[in-house]
Amino acid sequence: MAEETHPDALLTPAEVAALFRVNPKTVTRWARAGKITAIRTLGGHRRFRASEIRRCLEQLETTEG
Repeated sequence: MAEETHPDALLTPAEVAALFRVNPKTVTRWARAGKITAIRTLGGHRRFRASEIRRCLEQLETTEG
């Protein structure tokens, strides 16, 4: 990740999708399937912990690399 984000920062599905280079709907599908943990806002929107997403990205890079 180029910019440093606070470990407890919350990311939107679009921000997570940009990091993984997938469609935001795919991120929502991953959350429904339990592959990544989603936090629901009071308005019902999904948010994802930056620390967990960073960890997933690192695991993906080590398995591909």
